[in-house]
Amino acid sequence: MGCVTTPQQDPRPLVRAAADRARRIVENVGPDHMTAPTPCPEFDVRTLLGHLASTLERSVAVGSGGDPRTIPESLTAADDEWPALLDRSIEHYWQVWNDDALLYKPVTAPWGTFPGRIAVLVELDELIVHGWDLAVATGQEAEADPPLAEAALEVMRLALPASPRDGLPFGPPVEPAPGAGATERLANWLGRDTAPWVRRERT
Repeated sequence: MGCVTTPQQDPRPLVRAAADRARRIVENVGPDHMTAPTPCPEFDVRTLLGHLASTLERSVAVGSGGDPRTIPESLTAADDEWPALLDRSIEHYWQVWNDDALLYKPVTAPWGTFPGRIAVLVELDELIVHGWDLAVATGQEAEADPPLAEAALEVMRLALPASPRDGLPFGPPVEPAPGAGATERLANWLGRDTAPWVRRERT
């Protein structure tokens, strides 16, 4: 998939792949999973599903000049409607971000103003990491395709320093387990202690 840290590289194919992966994970979440905990302590499975859709809608707001803070942190749906909700949010996302010129226009989010391409890379991280969270919480295969996960990890290592992280919604990096895949290492870089969840996945 190539390096995504140069301005010439379009990151949207990576986001499409990450969204397809997220859709497959969400389709395999059942009603009995909804109240299960996730690696995000503030979310159970139901509210994490809503948060995943919310990240896409907030990206829509950023790309269209709106205020992403007007969108709830976690959207709501009936237990059998989550795949449809995610599909709608993905459709809304591409209605805005299919615009090639937007990659190079300045957009504004609560954390600053930057080229649209950066907002696309933020969404890549949201989809990959929260897909991992949902997968391990519901007993699914958690590792994304290695090139996809390695690209997201490359981005976050450049965008998010190991320290300081004061005021950021990330803990200090966690040392990856031997043999950890790229998706798990990405979660570790964002401060998640993945070991308990990977053991649960493999039991």
